[in-house]
Amino acid sequence: MPRSAPKWQLRFDGGRQQRYLPDRRSVLHYVLAIGPQALDPRFEVWAAGERLPLADGSAGGAVFSLVEVLDLSEPGTTERVRAELESLA
Repeated sequence: MPRSAPKWQLRFDGGRQQRYLPDRRSVLHYVLAIGPQALDPRFEVWAAGERLPLADGSAGGAVFSLVEVLDLSEPGTTERVRAELESLA
């Protein structure tokens, strides 16, 4: 069974680290789990868009677009992320 491509990308620690995740719930869970240990409390959340067509007409790689920035140092962000994660459970 082929493995589906990740639909989300999470960039953190000033862009030095990135993770590819299958869904929004996984993104939020990861942010809450790694946030307290990360060097930088700012997380960029990117979503996969349409696949780029190659010159031969076949599908190439997906293009990721910035959806939001979660800055855990901003008041209320952690609580908002927790609430959204709970609503997705």
